[in-house]
Amino acid sequence: MAMATRARKRATHRTPSERRGAAGGRPRADTDDDKCGVNVVHLDKVNRVRQRIESRDALGWAAEVLKALADPTRLRLVRALMIEERLCVCDLAALAGVSPSAVSHQLRLLRSCRLVRAEREGKMVYYRLDDEHVAGIVNLILDHVEHD
Repeated sequence: MAMATRARKRATHRTPSERRGAAGGRPRADTDDDKCGVNVVHLDKVNRVRQRIESRDALGWAAEVLKALADPTRLRLVRALMIEERLCVCDLAALAGVSPSAVSHQLRLLRSCRLVRAEREGKMVYYRLDDEHVAGIVNLILDHVEHD
């Protein structure tokens, strides 16, 4: 019974590349489904969006944060810190299944994007999420992945 449930869950929860179904996980760029049949610019909509859309710098920074979360090891580290508020590098290394030096490298990248922060206590370095927004971002991503 449990095997059937797991198999059913695997069948319904596919990765984004599995959902796209294209070779190599990338959608084909030459499909007509992605193009308009005519080239018409709706200037009222374009101008309305231009007034409200964030600056290129802000969107660039957001893209860097999303890139940092795009790595499974880094996402696992962040997820671990969502579950246990404060963990040392050795704990995070054990959870991620990699060396403490590899975890330190990943944590440095997460820290540069202001996703985590470090606290030194003697010879120990503990990490925690930088603020509650980080957990919110990850929860939204995970909700989206679980959504059919």
